[in-house]
Amino acid sequence: MIGYGDQALFLLSWLAVLKLLQLSVWPWLRPVFGRLAYPVAFTSSLLALLAGSWFLGLAQLPTWLAIVPFLLLLGAGIARRQYGRPEWEGAWRWDLVFFVFFLFVLELRFFNPFVSHYSEQFMDLAWVASIMRNPVVTPLDPWFAGGTLNIYYYLGHWLMAQLGLLAGVPARIVFNLILPTVFGLAAINCLLIGHLLLERYRWLPLGLLVLVNPTALVQLAAGKALVPALDHSRHAIANGLTEYPFFSTILGDPHALVMSMFNQLFLIALLVFAWTRWDGLSLRQRWAVMGLTALSLGAMPGINSWDVLIYAPLVVGVGLLIWWRARHEGGWTAWQALLYPFLVPGLGLGLYLPYLLDLQPGSVHGVLPVMSPSEPITFLLTHGFFFVVVMVAIARFVPRQPFLLLVAVPFLYLGYYSAAIAAVLLAYMLWRVWQTGRIEDLLVVTGLLLVLAVELIYFREAFDNEYFRTNTMHKFYYIAWLHLGVGCAGLVGRWLQGRAELFSTTPVARKVVAAIAVAGLLAFPVVFQPDVGRDLLGIQFKGGSETLDGLAYLDYEHPGDADVIRFLENYSEPGCIVEAVGDDYSYASPISSFTGMPTIVGKRSHELQWRTNKDNWWWSRIPDVQTIYENPDRTIELMRQYGCCLIYVGAIEHEKYTVDLNGAGLEPIYNRDGVQIFRIPETA
Repeated sequence: MIGYGDQALFLLSWLAVLKLLQLSVWPWLRPVFGRLAYPVAFTSSLLALLAGSWFLGLAQLPTWLAIVPFLLLLGAGIARRQYGRPEWEGAWRWDLVFFVFFLFVLELRFFNPFVSHYSEQFMDLAWVASIMRNPVVTPLDPWFAGGTLNIYYYLGHWLMAQLGLLAGVPARIVFNLILPTVFGLAAINCLLIGHLLLERYRWLPLGLLVLVNPTALVQLAAGKALVPALDHSRHAIANGLTEYPFFSTILGDPHALVMSMFNQLFLIALLVFAWTRWDGLSLRQRWAVMGLTALSLGAMPGINSWDVLIYAPLVVGVGLLIWWRARHEGGWTAWQALLYPFLVPGLGLGLYLPYLLDLQPGSVHGVLPVMSPSEPITFLLTHGFFFVVVMVAIARFVPRQPFLLLVAVPFLYLGYYSAAIAAVLLAYMLWRVWQTGRIEDLLVVTGLLLVLAVELIYFREAFDNEYFRTNTMHKFYYIAWLHLGVGCAGLVGRWLQGRAELFSTTPVARKVVAAIAVAGLLAFPVVFQPDVGRDLLGIQFKGGSETLDGLAYLDYEHPGDADVIRFLENYSEPGCIVEAVGDDYSYASPISSFTGMPTIVGKRSHELQWRTNKDNWWWSRIPDVQTIYENPDRTIELMRQYGCCLIYVGAIEHEKYTVDLNGAGLEPIYNRDGVQIFRIPETA
């Protein structure tokens, strides 16, 4: 295990890189965002690093060069005295919010640090490790020798890998720093949205990060333990998956779905800024807002492609509404607003055009109707808190417009009862948007649209079984949670602002309440120490559970693998390594997953879903791996065919194959604790 002293240095180095990036762009955003430039700089700097490093990788140049423009901006800002004392006024509050949420999730990872096979953690670590080992575009697929990651969205992994390379942090530590960073950035953007929407109670959007759905409370009230209760809450809808941010912190998987959250909230903040401030912006400021929005939208297909299906139309819709509102100004001023809905998506998608042209997804095979909709009870227990806020918000419209209730009739007739609930709420919220013209109402509308859509259609993927719409629900419900969370926070905040006399407090009392809330949040991981491995998998680790080293638990569970992984982390010769073909959601393919070294086939069903079997690799690669281990006459021949210079023999290999490498002509380079590594001799 990496020592605690080294872990502390890695943590400080990581935070230093984040702060350097943020501070370097901060002064240059002030002409547009004023006092809000400080929080805007957090995410915008990372999106700039993502674009710069990715294009350097595309050009086969060292990606660390991406830091150079930031250093130049920082130097220019210092030379121009743009970091004076007045500019720092109030900045500490934003840093405090980031650090509180960063530390909250960091504590969760410290008590639950292992890279588990329960979710997609092996995959996500493998991709980060692969990019850090060889930061080129397109990154190598660690589970498919000779293949690249053009079969899936990987830009979130790329960004975190670049931060790891700049900070000098190993991949197994980076893995446990990703989620703290994502949630720290998400908190900043939630508070930014609160500042744009509300005069008071600006902290309310932060609630969507720590809120659980009603099912979780029902399970906890029934006596179920914390982690199983939270896990059940995301499986409440039969054959579905409804993950939400707080559960993501417990699960600890930095999957693309979760990593995209900070950018989603940032784009929402930019849309809210444009909606509320457009009329007061100069031409140059409007161009800057459009450019930054394009930078955020353009990254979405590469971070989590599902997001762009929602946010591209949302950007167009908000832009058209801004133009409609500004059309009375006439002349060039009105035409500027019309540029927004058409120029921003074009610029955004054009920015990463090489990525889009290279992408070859193989998992989606059309859109089909849902034939088994959600049961109303579980549907309400999944979205209930948001629905209650919406019902209160539309209550005064129901007596005035009762005919809108008729939208439920076709859904009720067809047996789509949950869809009927969502449709009625949606109809009245659309009416409310027409009446108020507020952006928070519009965000509630988009959230309800997503919830309704998942009840009616799904994207057919490679595994179209009883879990037919699981992935569609998983991806779209996460987006819906953010939209409903932000929108409902705005609704609740406006309601509270109108009743200030009921909640009048002194500044001292507010500070005390805030301190208690922060203390409770930071105490939660220490008190409960949720353990996904123990509470969901029944794994009883003997030690290594209080660390940021994702490899540490292997010292107790699979010590031979742990030592080999450390050995290979410093192995610099190119090529792939042969290891046993892995079964999904099991402890398999650990070498490629922890080191990023490609193997012939890692988790086979994952690759089947991504690549399909159009070139029949399933019927050649998997048997070839077995032949490599069992037929020494063909071992070197097949290893060379796949570009492998090393072969690993451990417990999994002995379990799956009748290993016989005697006479294969391989050279042993590692032999300890019952595991071995052989390589092809240079003279072979």
